[in-house]
Amino acid sequence: QVQLIESGGGLAQAGGSVRLSCAASGSTFSGYAMGWFRQAPGKEREYVASISRSGGSTWYGKFVKGRFTISRDNAKNTVYLHMNSLKLEDTAVYYCAADYEIFPPTVVEYRRPKHWGQGTQVTVSS
Repeated sequence: QVQLIESGGGLAQAGGSVRLSCAASGSTFSGYAMGWFRQAPGKEREYVASISRSGGSTWYGKFVKGRFTISRDNAKNTVYLHMNSLKLEDTAVYYCAADYEIFPPTVVEYRRPKHWGQGTQVTVSS
């Protein structure tokens, strides 16, 4: 079973950038589709982005609008989320997720990934 550990969160300025990392261990990383979700206080967990096993396909939540980029390095067993043009409403705990099957937005509507990290807090301030 894969274990996921997020890092890179913290305090950021509105309009700035943050890069989140998620390191995987315990299983063959390239065998998993990967993704990111987020959860703000008092809100449901929200899909952010996901990426196929090879990295050849990526998907994003509607709110992203070109501001975020998901990528992966299978040699380093790591998936990244580059967040640019940060807004106050991007403040949330960001969770890394993994599943054998890809999970684009259409799939996430009825099935959530099987494996989750503990999350990393991103706080955007003005």
